[in-house]
Parts: sequence; structure tokens; C-alpha cells
Amino acid sequence: MTEQTRDQLTEPWAAVLGAYEQHLTAERDLSVHSVRAYVTDIENLAVHAARLGVVDPADLTIRVLRSWLATLKTLGKARTTLARRATSARVFTAWLARTGRAGADAGALLVNPKAHRELPVALSETEVRALLDATVASLVDDGPRGLRDLAILELLYATGIRVGELANLDVDDLDRGRRVVRVLGKGRKERSVPYGLPASDALELWLERGRPGLAVESSGAAVFLGARGGRIDQRAVRRVVHERLAAVEGAPDIGPHGLRHTAATHLLEGGADLRSVQEILGHASLGTTQIYTHVSNERLRSAYKLAHPRA
Repeated sequence: MTEQTRDQLTEPWAAVLGAYEQHLTAERDLSVHSVRAYVTDIENLAVHAARLGVVDPADLTIRVLRSWLATLKTLGKARTTLARRATSARVFTAWLARTGRAGADAGALLVNPKAHRELPVALSETEVRALLDATVASLVDDGPRGLRDLAILELLYATGIRVGELANLDVDDLDRGRRVVRVLGKGRKERSVPYGLPASDALELWLERGRPGLAVESSGAAVFLGARGGRIDQRAVRRVVHERLAAVEGAPDIGPHGLRHTAATHLLEGGADLRSVQEILGHASLGTTQIYTHVSNERLRSAYKLAHPRA
């Protein structure tokens, strides 16, 4: 909570927000990023409620919640932002009611503003091949860093894992014999994801020839290392993807999440069923995975329009 926000909150709001943050961290075991996002949303709600005279979260009503979302809309907030804020409010008010801090759940009737879901950008198979070929071609000049970058790109594309999941990998998380990686996803849910022979070859090269060249005493068990030998951070992984893609003429400028989209799209285009892709990506809801079917359909439609004489 920032100093400025704290000054705007009444004492009851500040006390409840402190307890809520503790709940998200200790009981729900959410990541630091998720906790910060939830708390920031509710701080914003608290400031708005206080302006309307609601100095205690126990007095929240559905009218106050709707007023808050309406104000955000007039400020030009995107529908995705409004949908997320509505979800944050419902989670918070449900917690208030469940813990006896409010007599009723004010957000139970709050409807999510419908978020406009843009189709994710995905590389074509030709662009992926060009990306990996360009990285291989630079190995002689780039040394250990080149081997690391190739292993990162191969593994991101082979598995569709999130950038945070990749950065947190330890050597023991790799079952190199079975070609399976164990990752800890959102909500600290563990899953195992297979990877293919090209990713396996790239990982072996990195671990046997590249990693020792960057490793220092503080490297620990981290699979991927940064320039100074410590565990690589997410920003460095994003930088790797952007820099390597810049060498591919005509390819969209996507980050690690774009490679995740690409992996999912290519799996579905190759005939994988939706449930399997859901398991691989670690999506809690099948509805999240279904957006990739739209990507595949759009690509099919584009190909049809280009190829069919009566399209």
C-alpha cells in the first residue's frame, strides 16, 4: 500500500485491507504479483467508497460497487480492466461476508462487464523455424549465452509454459530421460509437461556446455542463468525473445507469452484435443483454452480466402 493511498483510507478500511492482504498471502498462497493486483483493486474501491461516505467496508452495497465500476468506465478503462476489477470486488466482498466482517455479500449480484477478448498473436510454423534457425546460426559467436537462448526458445515453444514458470525451473524439475518438465503454476499447482527431442537436445547442450560457463557459487540449482550467473529473471527472458525475434524478417514482435500462444495454437492445429491443451498450459478453466480454437479458425479462414478461387 502506498503512502498516498494509506492517507486516503479510513481506519476501518486500512485495518480490513491489512487483514485481507494477509489472507491472500498466507491462506490462499497467491503470488506476490497476484496479491498486489487484488489489493490495489480494493484500495481503489476503498477510496471511491469513502468519497461516497462509506467509511467502513462492512457498509458496502451493490450500488457502491456499480458506481465504482461506472466511474472507471467514464475514465476510459478497458473492458478487460473493468472485468478484472469486478472479479476483485466479488472475491473481496465474499471474504468479508465469510469472515463475519460484513452482514451480507454485497458483490454477490455484481455482474462482470463483458470483456472483449482479442485473439492472441501467434507465429507461423515457418516463423518459428526461422527464429530457431537464426539462433542456432549465432551459436558460434554468442557462446554460452547463445546455448542458453536456444534452450529457452525451444522449451517455451515445446511446452507453452509461462515465463515465470520457466525462470523458476530447477535442474531437478527436468526429467531428462522421459523428456518431461515439472512446473509450479498459478495457485502453486504443480503439473508435468512433455517436451520433444529438439528441446531436449537444446537443453542438453546448455546444461553440459553452456551453463558451466556462466555458473557461479550463487547459481544454485537454477536451470537458466543470467549474465552474472544468478537465476535468470523474467525481464531477461522477455528480452531474449524480443531480441531473437528481431532477426526474423516479417515476424510479429511477441514476448514469451506469444510463444505460449503459438505452442497452444500449433497443438490444436496439429490435432490435439482441447482438454489435453488445457492440461499442458495449466489453465484452471477450459473456457480460457477455447480462445485458441478461434485463433486456429481465423488462420484457417485466412488460408481459405487466399487459396480458394471462389472464396
